[in-house]
Amino acid sequence: MMVELPITLMYAGLLGLLYFVLSVGVIRLRWRDRVGIGAGDSKDLKVAIRVHANFAEYVPLQVLFLALMELSGASTLLLHALGGLLFIARVCHPIGMHMTVGPSLPRMVGMGGTFIVLLLQAGYLIGYGVMAQL
Repeated sequence: MMVELPITLMYAGLLGLLYFVLSVGVIRLRWRDRVGIGAGDSKDLKVAIRVHANFAEYVPLQVLFLALMELSGASTLLLHALGGLLFIARVCHPIGMHMTVGPSLPRMVGMGGTFIVLLLQAGYLIGYGVMAQL
């Protein structure tokens, strides 16, 4: 039996492309600054590494949650709202980080959106799990 997850697949693909762009950014800076491991003295490389790592820390779990929600029958509108917000947030985060390592509007939108999606997903999954047991 084949299980289809078209919404999750679309957002996983979009986020995968974004991860590729972030990866290429790190590689480009490693070549430019001639740094094989770590960040050396390059501030730009330190920022790029953190942006890349932050993405890797949050996005895989959230894509898994999106798939679980889709498998549980969550509404198409909710799935697109969460997937779309996550994608926008993950585009904004590196923009803000490259503007300044301090607070910036794009960085706040990026992390705020990421946290909103995470909390809504966790709430949905907890609620679905509880209701399925009743």
